[in-house]
Amino acid sequence: MSKLTVRTLFEENRERLQLSVINGEYSFDRLILEPDLHRPGLALAGFTEVFTYQRIQIIGNTESRYLERLSAEERERILEKVLSFAIPCIIVTDSNRVAPELHRIASEKGVTLFGTPINTTQLIQLLSEYLDDRFAPRLMVHGTLVDVYGIGVLITGRSAIGKSEVALDLVERGHRLVADDVVHIVRKADGVLMGSASDLLQQHMEIRGLGIIDVRALFGIRAVRMQKRVEVEVHLEEWDSSQDYERLGLDEHYTEYLGVKIPIVRLPIFPGKNVTVIVEVIALNQLLKIYGTDSAKEFSQKLLKLLQSRRAYLTGDLE
Repeated sequence: MSKLTVRTLFEENRERLQLSVINGEYSFDRLILEPDLHRPGLALAGFTEVFTYQRIQIIGNTESRYLERLSAEERERILEKVLSFAIPCIIVTDSNRVAPELHRIASEKGVTLFGTPINTTQLIQLLSEYLDDRFAPRLMVHGTLVDVYGIGVLITGRSAIGKSEVALDLVERGHRLVADDVVHIVRKADGVLMGSASDLLQQHMEIRGLGIIDVRALFGIRAVRMQKRVEVEVHLEEWDSSQDYERLGLDEHYTEYLGVKIPIVRLPIFPGKNVTVIVEVIALNQLLKIYGTDSAKEFSQKLLKLLQSRRAYLTGDLE
């Protein structure tokens, strides 16, 4: 995650949160170190022993009405105490009036005041979504991400093994490209991995021997999407006769990104093998597992019952 300053927060949310600067760009260069927000009700009441000043402070209707009920001297005293902390910034919601003491002392202490007509509940929801995304763990993976039958398939493998070509074939068959070459993965709440492309490479692919192509221009808007949950990885590798590849699918293998495990299928390739169709089947098989159907396990159970019935017949142990 890149460092988040108050300036960046304002520039990226000015229109979305309808933010306006009330006093000046005093704390625009301060870092925002936590994704949580804070309403300083207790601090304004004088209890600052556990004041989480390092968070963005939200002054809503409750805090504004409380300050209005104080005398000018009391407001001066309590605001001097609260604003002595290195607060990143303060957002006043619901177009509430800013007390002259708050405006003056915040400016003296170098704390930027923002105003917004949005109510406190909505602001906290929208701003929390933004901060959760900015502070979410993330990494970049060399691979290609494609939405195949609604399943996010991450195709990996060594450089030039054919990841982009497989993805292009999938797009031609009606599936949707999310990212090629570099996949940005972010861990969301509940262990969900979301993948997307970089701003530069979005909706583009590199095909060796051809160059850069614009997938959206060639195949239409339905051939691309902005982001997709990463649900299964297909790792392409050259066929190696000395390796013991999975035959039945009973042993599930997993890989891990940002502390989240997802299934991985190691797919050996060789000339003439229809990798695209196999990737489609992998996606469909993952869909079946999501809905509670595991074909390999069901086949194993049927085989076991057949062997048991034959053993019973041969031993004469029939009911």
